[in-house]
Amino acid sequence: MKMATSVNEQITDAVTQSNVKVVPESPAIAMGTLYQSMAHSTGILFENAVSNQRQQDILAQAATTQGVKQIYSVDTMADALAVTTMQDASKS
Repeated sequence: MKMATSVNEQITDAVTQSNVKVVPESPAIAMGTLYQSMAHSTGILFENAVSNQRQQDILAQAATTQGVKQIYSVDTMADALAVTTMQDASKS
C-alpha cells in the first residue's frame, strides 16, 4: 500500500527521469571538458613556441648585423699602410 505524500507524483517522476539522464552523461561531459582544456593548452604551447622562435631569429639577425658592422668598420687604410711599410722594409 502506498503512503500518502504531499508531493505530486509527476514532480517525482520528472526528477527521477532527469537523474537517469544526468548521471550517465557526467563522465562524458567531464572528458569533453578535459579534452577542450588540453586542446587549449596545446594551442598556447605552440603559440609560445612560435613566439620564442621569432625572438631567436631576431637575436640571430641582430648578432649577424653587429658582426658585419664590426668587420666593415676595420680601418683598412691603416692596414694597407702597414703592409706597404713592411714590404718596403723587406726590399732594403
